[in-house]
Amino acid sequence: MNANLNEESLAFLFKAITTLETVEDCRKFFEDLCTIPELKAMSQRLMVAKMLSEKTVYSKIVAETGASTATISRVNRSLNYTSCDGYALVFERLKNMEQKEHE
Repeated sequence: MNANLNEESLAFLFKAITTLETVEDCRKFFEDLCTIPELKAMSQRLMVAKMLSEKTVYSKIVAETGASTATISRVNRSLNYTSCDGYALVFERLKNMEQKEHE
């Protein structure tokens, strides 16, 4: 993690996020916390990560998300070359949630 980021304030942010229980809670919180461009950028990166994890080619990702190839490359590095596995964690949990909804 970036050494310039204040660990205490980050911990507070992450704890705050864990208190959110519904999609509506998240929408309200993130609309207060972030600007529209910040939300669009985060949602775009998440969609790019999802598509990359599904082995979608760059050209289709660009066409469907409007993301630049630089953004796609950056997300791809996060998916494949970091030890955080945050995207994988979220995608697995979303998959499990969807399966439970269909039972």
